[in-house]
Amino acid sequence: MRARRAMAGVLAVAALGIAAVGCGGSDDSGDSGSPAAGTTAAAPPAATTAPPAATTAPAPSGGTGDAAAGKSVFTSNCASCHTLADAGASGAVGPNLDDLKPDQATVQAQVTNGGGAMPAFAGTLSDQQIMDVAAYVSSAAGG
Repeated sequence: MRARRAMAGVLAVAALGIAAVGCGGSDDSGDSGSPAAGTTAAAPPAATTAPPAATTAPAPSGGTGDAAAGKSVFTSNCASCHTLADAGASGAVGPNLDDLKPDQATVQAQVTNGGGAMPAFAGTLSDQQIMDVAAYVSSAAGG
């Protein structure tokens, strides 16, 4: 019975770690990443390591984004992880964009290629959608 509880605890910690990898980025909160007292950190499965360099795509360029269209892209794809007051989003997995105030180029690169715990959206969103969400986030956050 004790072994079963220990295994359940390890699996719960691993599941939370894998769920957190789905979205985010660095939060510069100063957290060293070490587990809280009395907890045990589980190593992530090998499949969750950094993606191969070949999946890194250049950020879309040569066009402009439509901030109004970008708000819809943000609420559908980003609001569950990020806080952005203009969108009524209060996600806590990724950085608070109101505090970060990223410029459009930074948002385009991050959305395209991912980074930290944030997945790349280059294969999920079109170049235009990426430019739109970058225009929206940078203008709404004051970047």
